[in-house]
This record gives sequence, C-alpha cells and structure tokens, in this order.
Amino acid sequence: MQSKPVLTLEDVKKIAAAAEAEAVKNNWAVTIAIVDDGGHLLWLQRMDGVAPISSHLAPSKAKTAAMGRRESRIYEEIINNGRYSFLSAPEIDGMLEGGVPIMHEGHCLGAVGVSGVKSIEDAQVAKAGIAALTA
Repeated sequence: MQSKPVLTLEDVKKIAAAAEAEAVKNNWAVTIAIVDDGGHLLWLQRMDGVAPISSHLAPSKAKTAAMGRRESRIYEEIINNGRYSFLSAPEIDGMLEGGVPIMHEGHCLGAVGVSGVKSIEDAQVAKAGIAALTA
C-alpha cells in the first residue's frame, strides 16, 4: 500500500489567504475554490463584487485541474486547437484557464480554481495561493 500527502484544513486556509491577498493586491474581485485530489470542494470564497456565475466556474476549474492533474488551460488549448470532441469528456466541465493543480512530491493533493477576472489573472491568483504552501 502506498502513502501520500493530503491537504489539511490549515493548508487550505493558507492557500485561500494567499490567493485572496493576491486578488486584493491587484484590486480583483474573484471567487476562489479549493478541492481535494478527487475534485471535492474543500473551500469556496466569493469576494464582494464578483459576478455570481464565478461561484460555479471556480469550483469547476479546480475539479478539472485536480482530476486531470494539469492546469485547466490545457483542456481549453486542446479545444481551441480544433479537438472539439474533447467537449464530450466525462466529469470535467471547467475547461477554461484558472484551475491549477496542487502538486507535492509527484502527488496531486487537489487544485485551486479562480474565476472573476481575465483567465490569465485567475491563474495568477491560484498560483499565488499554491505558492503559500512552500513559503
């Protein structure tokens, strides 16, 4: 039997605080979602002023990144490059940039999904949150 690390509530709070700080620093209203390695929601934070749809998009981006073990933007690129049949992939629907997996020693611990600003900025917020784990 193998052992692997998992996210603790303390880890999740640290990620969320750092992601929020990055968003506030840039004056961005976003929703931040953190999921475990199976895509199950551990944290959802919707900042004031963000569009309500972001509370659906952020968790979907996070789930896609966690289950695929890669950034959700990869799936967006696959589709944008003409592989439209990928839209029928089961269980993933957040195929937009802004979902980033949380990797540690070769293991995927979960992912952070962010929605509310430009996709590249969503990813920036997610990565800032994840960086807090190693700070």
